[in-house]
Amino acid sequence: MKSPRERIVETTFELFTKQGYNSTGINQIIAEAEVAKASFYQYFKSKEDLCVEFLNVRHQYWFNELLTFSKQAPDPKSKIMYAFDFLIYMNKKESFRGCSFLNILSEIPTDNIKILDVIRSHKTDLRNYFLELLRDDVLSDHVYMLFESSIVESQLFRSNELIEKTKKILINLIP
Repeated sequence: MKSPRERIVETTFELFTKQGYNSTGINQIIAEAEVAKASFYQYFKSKEDLCVEFLNVRHQYWFNELLTFSKQAPDPKSKIMYAFDFLIYMNKKESFRGCSFLNILSEIPTDNIKILDVIRSHKTDLRNYFLELLRDDVLSDHVYMLFESSIVESQLFRSNELIEKTKKILINLIP
């Protein structure tokens, strides 16, 4: 059996993904995770702290999946193409739920620095991933913006069509 902390985080992942951050209450998480209120507060002082943990766990999971997915690519250009194939894979796996970080971003106040810092860190790591592959600031940011817009548009239209079109653009964009 999983520990109370693991059950809380797992339940949070399910509820934040299904209902969103603002529509999910601590009492619902406690009830569905089948933990005592005292156990919840032993691990997390607030819903905000829980959200930070959720995003940190999501960050680790997402990047591990991306790196595993693209490790077979022989060169940087192929790794970029695999990154977009990874979006298609994740859309199928997670039913076009989009980016957990952007979904949370849309629900928090702009002055929630604690959560905002985690979101920025995730996006900075993604930008750096493309920069390490391409070694060109402008080109890597262009790819990053295409990647981010592909996430949003595929979520909006529940389709991978624009990701496939973006891959065609990338073939000509990346030397």
